[in-house]
Amino acid sequence: MRRLICALLTAVLLLTASGCAAAPKTDDGRLQVVCSLFPYYDFVRAIGGDRVNAMLLVPAGRETHSFEPTPLDVIRVAEADVFIYNGGESEYWVSEILGAAGENIGETVCMMDHIDALEEEIVEGMQGHGHDHDHEHGEDEHHHEITYDEHIWTSPVGAKELCRAICEALCREDRANAPTYRANLDAYLAQLDKLDGAFRAVVADADRCTLVFGDRFPLLYFCKTYGLDYRAAFHGCAGDTEPSLATLKYLIDKVDGEDIPVIYTIELSSRKVANAIAETTGAAVRTFHSCQTVSRAEFDAGESYLSLMWKNVDVLKEGLT
Repeated sequence: MRRLICALLTAVLLLTASGCAAAPKTDDGRLQVVCSLFPYYDFVRAIGGDRVNAMLLVPAGRETHSFEPTPLDVIRVAEADVFIYNGGESEYWVSEILGAAGENIGETVCMMDHIDALEEEIVEGMQGHGHDHDHEHGEDEHHHEITYDEHIWTSPVGAKELCRAICEALCREDRANAPTYRANLDAYLAQLDKLDGAFRAVVADADRCTLVFGDRFPLLYFCKTYGLDYRAAFHGCAGDTEPSLATLKYLIDKVDGEDIPVIYTIELSSRKVANAIAETTGAAVRTFHSCQTVSRAEFDAGESYLSLMWKNVDVLKEGLT
């Protein structure tokens, strides 16, 4: 697949250089900003306002972990003034694009460079728990490479740092409008502060501190920020869809034993695992938005990072009381 992408890039860039490529760069005076993931696209819209043309690379409704760029995607990135991507193993294709077209892009921003990344965790009961997962046991034993959790935007506190990095990139590429970008940033940070305060208020009044996900778990940064414990069927980037019987039994016993009222799923989930746990325990099933992507209906309805996270405030309260 990587060789295929490399060949695709070469062909597309040759077409671009010869003037034969489709979708030429628009010239409306706005910054052309391409974002790999929805949260960054939404942050750019908030900070850039009408002075920026933001484009989302991974379409709404698509599973981000299996995304592969199309020829048109490659052209869009190559012609961008600013390209904002997450980084990490799930976006391995980015290095191929930047290797071939990076010098044509005004600014490239890897968001994982702007936050203290957390090592991915395999907690008790999770699929794969009980095996050696990148932990050191002695100087003579083989050490695996550390895998970092890539879902860095899920905490509003971390999102503030990511927004600052985006603002600086826009300002470097468009100095004339830098005061506007900085003013928009300040207004957006105030909204993130309000959101952060709401989550803290829910946690402060909570009867419990454990969340159970019958799904993948992309909320490590969120839980670390607010001091929450969690259990889940799979880690955040897992390709598994069927948990082992041991994992399913553990989660059912956890929910039953602690009288946990809510089982969480994430966006675009089949809800199969969560529904199985709920049928056995009587717990409700609720969606906790990681905001990594949105459905096409949510996108068309104008849902944003803030609107989805405010929905999370409500479902978090339901799960902790």
